[in-house]
Amino acid sequence: MPVRPLADSPVHRRLIDALYVEAMVLADDARGYFDEGGRVEREALAPMARVTFSCESLKVTTRLMHVIAWLLTQRAVLAGELRPRDALDPSRRLGEQPVSEATSVRELPEQARMMVAASIDLHRRVARLDAAQVVGTPEESPARQMMQRLAMAF
Repeated sequence: MPVRPLADSPVHRRLIDALYVEAMVLADDARGYFDEGGRVEREALAPMARVTFSCESLKVTTRLMHVIAWLLTQRAVLAGELRPRDALDPSRRLGEQPVSEATSVRELPEQARMMVAASIDLHRRVARLDAAQVVGTPEESPARQMMQRLAMAF
């Protein structure tokens, strides 16, 4: 029985789907907190801490948007809408996550700290998957590329 690569397995599909749901829920929670829920907490902070709060909310959003974009690319590959090789293009890889200074984050309200930590953790997990897809990627032969284009045309 031939061994199927992980990226082609049902486990991989479920992992991508679960991470996508997690990212969307976290993005919705972060939007709700940073836009509305954290308003009272933000107003109670010192002026510099308010700036930090705003900067960290942008960093959380950036991390989550990078993750969601990467997961959407993976879903397109799994649906056959995008070739696995195309997902390795630098423009479709996971973006670098912005760095959050631990000392600055410690000064934030608890829920803001939890959002920052959750977005960092999710980005790190997805970064491992992004890095793993590059390891051992075989070069696609020109003949196979031509056969794939013919198959898509007919």
